[in-house]
Amino acid sequence: MTPSAAAILPFPREARIAPRPILLSPPELSGNELDEVAQTLRSGWLAPAGPTLAAFERAVAESMQAPEAIALNSGTAALHLAYRVLGVAPGDEVWTTTLTFIATIAPAVQMGATPRFLDVCPQSWTLDPARLRRELAAAARRGRLPRVVVPADLFGQPSDMPAIRAACARWGVPVLSDSACAMGGLQHGRPAGAGADLSVVSFNGNKIITTGGGGALLGDPTLLARARHLAHQAREAAAHYQHETTGHNYAMGSVTAAIGLAQLPELERRVAARRAIFRRYQEALGHLPGITFMPEPGWARSSRWLTAMLVDPQRFGADREMIRMALAAQGIESRPVWKPMHLQPAFRDAPRSGGAFATGLFEDGLCLPSGSGLGAAEQGRVIDAILGVARRG
Repeated sequence: MTPSAAAILPFPREARIAPRPILLSPPELSGNELDEVAQTLRSGWLAPAGPTLAAFERAVAESMQAPEAIALNSGTAALHLAYRVLGVAPGDEVWTTTLTFIATIAPAVQMGATPRFLDVCPQSWTLDPARLRRELAAAARRGRLPRVVVPADLFGQPSDMPAIRAACARWGVPVLSDSACAMGGLQHGRPAGAGADLSVVSFNGNKIITTGGGGALLGDPTLLARARHLAHQAREAAAHYQHETTGHNYAMGSVTAAIGLAQLPELERRVAARRAIFRRYQEALGHLPGITFMPEPGWARSSRWLTAMLVDPQRFGADREMIRMALAAQGIESRPVWKPMHLQPAFRDAPRSGGAFATGLFEDGLCLPSGSGLGAAEQGRVIDAILGVARRG
């Protein structure tokens, strides 16, 4: 008689099934993407043109309370175009927060600009307006004002745009808001980035609204007209290919735009879901010695794209990295808070103002799984894993 499968297994079948991995911020589909894509395909529009793309751009602009938007193939492309239309040239200084992703500043550096990194403030973890005011006044005395100031929103937390804009307006310095991860966030009752000369959002695969890849540039219509021209290879209006300058192939295709168009109506629900996830983490873990969470100033509503917590190893009994490794051992993805730009080898010689607070956030900060589709049972696994580290500590 042939032995049963159960008899030849070294342990029960149930024990061989690993728990499903929990990712940091996986994409979530609305369920309407296939319909939007099918409709676009039936229309015959695949190129970066046509009614679907135009509808997506209008919807993005409306969502961000911007006069206009250009859909592009990445947030980095949007930043590059913004730097071009703002006139960044070799030798210029571009100022930004040190606590950001490298894409915020990389295009400007590649254009020959010198970055200057400013610290963030404890109230929001975003660009410190008081430090910015002091640094701008000192730069004016030196006769060396920046070409552009670039506040970067963090983990869904918008920057304090009125304060930043007022500081820059005194010296005639334009503001470009890197709001790549803050769609759905509010500052002073307005969307993230509103009030800047230009702003950027991302639709990367891990963002709250995702097209799998892509971004948008929003703001002043005059600047956007120039950016749109550059995004389409800077082709002039002629029957033949005519170019007065060089441009880029940065436009978003219609099929990609269709995915975004299906997702945008879900924005508020997803923000509410991520904020609820943040609250559950805070309620379950906030009482532990040495555990605190990213603050939210009274003038802001963070989208809580990512939940970020701080770990005081002396009080908690374990450091951020021990928690991260314990989570990884259970198939749970987490990630340290951004490593500040002034600590990156690529920028070892860049000028900066402060940086100690951002450095502390990197050393002690950890981002937890925050996807808007994260279920209560999955979040419970994350919480239990952290509690397990606390008990060992």
